[in-house]
Amino acid sequence: MVRTKLNATPWEQRLIERAQVLPERDAANQGFRVNVKRLNLAYALCEAITAEHSRTFYLASSLLPRNQKQAIRALYAFCRLSDDLVDRATGDRQAKFDQWRQRILDNKPADDDLVALAWADARTKYKIPTTYVHQFLDGVATDLTTGRYGTFADLAEYCYGVAATVGLMSMHIIGFSKQEAIPYAVKLGVALQMTNILRDVGEDWTNGRLYLPQEELIAFDLTEGDIAAGQVDQRWQAFMRFQIGRTRQLYAEALPGIALLHWHGRLAIAAAAELYRAILEDIERHDHDVFNHRAYLSSQDKLVRLPGILWRVTTQRHQEQIEPRSSGLPISYQSDKQGKAPNN
Repeated sequence: MVRTKLNATPWEQRLIERAQVLPERDAANQGFRVNVKRLNLAYALCEAITAEHSRTFYLASSLLPRNQKQAIRALYAFCRLSDDLVDRATGDRQAKFDQWRQRILDNKPADDDLVALAWADARTKYKIPTTYVHQFLDGVATDLTTGRYGTFADLAEYCYGVAATVGLMSMHIIGFSKQEAIPYAVKLGVALQMTNILRDVGEDWTNGRLYLPQEELIAFDLTEGDIAAGQVDQRWQAFMRFQIGRTRQLYAEALPGIALLHWHGRLAIAAAAELYRAILEDIERHDHDVFNHRAYLSSQDKLVRLPGILWRVTTQRHQEQIEPRSSGLPISYQSDKQGKAPNN
């Protein structure tokens, strides 16, 4: 078996440096006393939120031992409520988000603030670095002020904030053997968020956001008018093939890092990654039309894939030689840029 050599582009290196947070250097979360019944109720609410909003994450997290499963679902509920405050809240969203930030970082939340209560217990129990929590909240808050990204490197910064940080926090719950696991978590976070972005282009446009790199849209001769019209033509299909190819490459480069996680969490993370990656296949099955079809994987498809995922985890089949990346951008664009393609 050939162990993957981790590739790191300049944008990845910047993100990896941001992720280098050692627990012993982070301000220790102080323990707190809480009514056991209230805490159980808090975790039950987090489980319900996870089941309602993400069947894939719910299924993957069910593969964890009970304590880790509870903590991961508390993490999901914290992230979901944070995201909803930015996307769905009415009135002064910035003020409401700032109030939420203060509550969710409180080491001793109120007994009736159930998600904050479960999250405080989880991050205390697993010594989750507060730096990652701040980075996640900063990333989510970006949606209050930013709706466009010039380059993929810019977009990757956003993906780090809203997704890679979640993976880094998850690693502390699951357990990992070496700091070398961090770059893999960063890559996986970007891949997962890019899958979200490619799946939700139409929905995001309706909400006034376009997460596709402007530089790359230009490279494929696409405009925001094409996005508004939901235009699915050869230009769009070529653009999506490029985006999907890069995202798949990030998955391939991230998955070997599963071997650096504690054994009891490997299957759950591999399942989450592979099932999410399969959404890209559904995008392709519908000729890259993400305007009229929301790509997904059925419950049956997920269950059918689980034995193969288990086999790849137990046999470490994710440890494969990764091919060098190619830009995949139109030659004319590369020529215009004097041979310099966008960071990819």
